Amino acid sequence: MRLNKKIIKIISVTLIIITIFTFTVVLATDDTVYVWSSETEPLSTQTNANLQNTTENTQTNENQINKADANVVEKNVTKSTITNEINVNNTSNSQNNTTKSNTNTTSENKTTQTSAEETTTDNTNSLNLESGGAILIEQKTGQVLYDHNMHEQLRPASVTKVMSLLLIMEALDSGQISLTDKVPCTEDAAGMGGSQIWLEVGEELTVDEMLKAICVVSANDCTVAMADYLCGSQDAFVQKMNERAKELGMNDTTFKNCHGIDEDGHVTSAYDIALMSRELLNNHPTILNYTTIWMDTLRDGESELVNTNKLIRNYKGATGLKTGSTSVALYNLSASATREGLSLIAVIMKAPTTKIRFAEAQKLLDYGFSNFQYKQLVRGGDILKEATVNKGVTSKINLSFERDVGVLLKKGEDKNVEQTINIDENLSAPIAQGQKVGEVIYMLNGEEVGRTNVIAETGVEKKTFFSIASFVYRNWFSMLRS
Repeated sequence: MRLNKKIIKIISVTLIIITIFTFTVVLATDDTVYVWSSETEPLSTQTNANLQNTTENTQTNENQINKADANVVEKNVTKSTITNEINVNNTSNSQNNTTKSNTNTTSENKTTQTSAEETTTDNTNSLNLESGGAILIEQKTGQVLYDHNMHEQLRPASVTKVMSLLLIMEALDSGQISLTDKVPCTEDAAGMGGSQIWLEVGEELTVDEMLKAICVVSANDCTVAMADYLCGSQDAFVQKMNERAKELGMNDTTFKNCHGIDEDGHVTSAYDIALMSRELLNNHPTILNYTTIWMDTLRDGESELVNTNKLIRNYKGATGLKTGSTSVALYNLSASATREGLSLIAVIMKAPTTKIRFAEAQKLLDYGFSNFQYKQLVRGGDILKEATVNKGVTSKINLSFERDVGVLLKKGEDKNVEQTINIDENLSAPIAQGQKVGEVIYMLNGEEVGRTNVIAETGVEKKTFFSIASFVYRNWFSMLRS
């Protein structure tokens, strides 16, 4: 027992001596940075000047890959003061696209994107479209690439269901409902006309099966059943549809029902359909599990489903999204496709025939893929460089990009993108994790096309007696355990 007490006293005295020695050295050598290494002596030193030279000559492989892939011309600019992050406006066409663009994205890690030039939008109908209204947008940025009567109010028919699907997916992602929930067919659902799978009153399908029927064969009965299940009635669900439309800036839209069967006052525009399609695809990508189905079955194989969107089978990269037609509305389509990182949404309204509907949607998509590219410049979390920290318990810290930055470009313009890095080179502890220490700005032809903050990947405590002691103890015990 006495021997154990003596050992404890010896260890305690040893730790106190180490701590006092460390603190004395710290006070005597303010310009020396301490680096803990379990592979060498407990403490090794390196001057700030040496580390600064090392840091200036090193760049992480990930950063080199990012810059090489983006084909950017880098301009390193050292600044001690960092300008505040500014908002970058997406360019718009002459019909107030900016004020109506969808700014209602909800996730924090959304990509920072801008359009390439103000002259991007084509609104001259150079493609000679026969449809009553049409639009082509880039999905990530929302930039309008082609416009033909895009704000004209027209009947959407079953393309209405894009909003119904959006509300269903939001309920799923929020946990309000699950894919395995059993949804009963109500009397009003069973009494629906138009496209349907002939649900009977009281028949139950899972949410997963309902989504499949709505996306693949545009089932009106399943849409109404889901509306009743979520909100208690169609009227309550439609009210929610209109509220959501307002939030998205769909100023040309008034919904009268959730399925799209013709009704006076039930109108929208190609632009508004693009807005809600973009919201659905960007924030609820699992919808693609349903919209990309070409053929499937329900009810243990008794009900065969074939997608009404023929582009899913015939167009390379097609991902959706929704067809619609009635004798009054004629032929409508919201078509989405992705190729080589570029995602596009083409909307056709009031096409005279179904053949023209698909042909003109394909013409819009071909136009987009032939003339534009989406360039990912940096990804949030990627390491930019390793920097030196003065007066910290550690001497180095990784600096990373705060968020994704991408840009929509005309093909061939990627070589003209310039990258400017502004970083405070005199970093001193304390530094908080995620603290802004600089920014990266991207310019194209003298115009800013994107920016993101450079942040500290980890925090660094300031050198004090207690922080150094804590640092020494933590690493000392860590070495003993290993």
